[in-house]
Amino acid sequence: MSDITPERILAALRQVQDPERGGDIVSLGMVSGIQIREGHVGFAIEVEPERGPRLEPLRKAAEKAVGDLDGVLSASVVLTAEKRRAPPQPAPRPAHRQASREPLVPQVRSIVAVASGKGGVGKSTIAVNLALALAANGLRVGLLDADIYGPSQPRLLGLTGRPKTKDGRMLEPMEAFGVKTMSIGFLVNEDQAMIWRGPMVMSALQQMLRDVNWGALDVLVVDMPPGTGDAQLTMAQQVPLAGAVIVSTPQDLALLDARKGISMFRKVEVPVLGIVENMSYFRCPHCGERTEIFAHGGARSEAQRLGVPFLGEVPLDVAIRETSDGGKPIVVSEPESENALIFRRMAATIAGELGAEGPAPPRIVVEE
Repeated sequence: MSDITPERILAALRQVQDPERGGDIVSLGMVSGIQIREGHVGFAIEVEPERGPRLEPLRKAAEKAVGDLDGVLSASVVLTAEKRRAPPQPAPRPAHRQASREPLVPQVRSIVAVASGKGGVGKSTIAVNLALALAANGLRVGLLDADIYGPSQPRLLGLTGRPKTKDGRMLEPMEAFGVKTMSIGFLVNEDQAMIWRGPMVMSALQQMLRDVNWGALDVLVVDMPPGTGDAQLTMAQQVPLAGAVIVSTPQDLALLDARKGISMFRKVEVPVLGIVENMSYFRCPHCGERTEIFAHGGARSEAQRLGVPFLGEVPLDVAIRETSDGGKPIVVSEPESENALIFRRMAATIAGELGAEGPAPPRIVVEE
């Protein structure tokens, strides 16, 4: 395989012309964020916001120019734009999801976001166990790791390597325990910092939805970035979410941020399917004594106050931590344990809210 270098990539991209600005995209300073790993190349093309919708042919031309290089297995290109400052405008009305837009994942029945108002509450662990529990309950499930800056799902699912492509355009998702998975963690080194601006993050997320062969799924679980910033808001606005699950710990500080997450989803008219209280209590594995380290019951009270469902309590348990760190989450490694059953019950509640059902039983036809 020939060495792939930024210089070779830039040389190929100098053949790609911006039809409106009359020059190649390298000379015009439009190429940024080149990433190279094991034959897979990714980069961004920076354009003005108003030109973005009509420059898809330019993106495809750049993708082909790099994809045709000897040694390149796949090329992933995103269009990104920095918005110019504008005079203050009246506050916009709440954003509605655009049903007329072509869906990013047309064969996926429901997309569910697992979110938290802040980091460190165990959101990714909850997301992976809920996805596996939905699959254990008979649904076809995918899991998108949307946390670009801190992807966790490759480690939680014990997955290594890179996604394959059959046609040089669509990536095949990785799979573990019957769940299809995609994460930026498959495309970059585990210790590599992602120094990307918000528009680049959103473009990457759109590509992980649009350019991945998810196939027919009942539910796609999205492990959202923590917080309620621009990336989270844009994701909630542009992806047709069927609902959101909010993860919090019991203490007041975490609940303050959980309220912000609920408020954000309500403003963009995404139903809140419920709140999960993680690290709800600790039960000593030796004596069985229960200790409420972070207080207890705060998420249940908050759910009642805000009028959203309370999905359940997940304990602070060494078994959940060990199985997660080991790449075999508790739902699949200890499926009959009480911890696994907690996730199964929550998954059943979520599926009921979505109207999602498992595969239909075979129809028996008796011929006379």
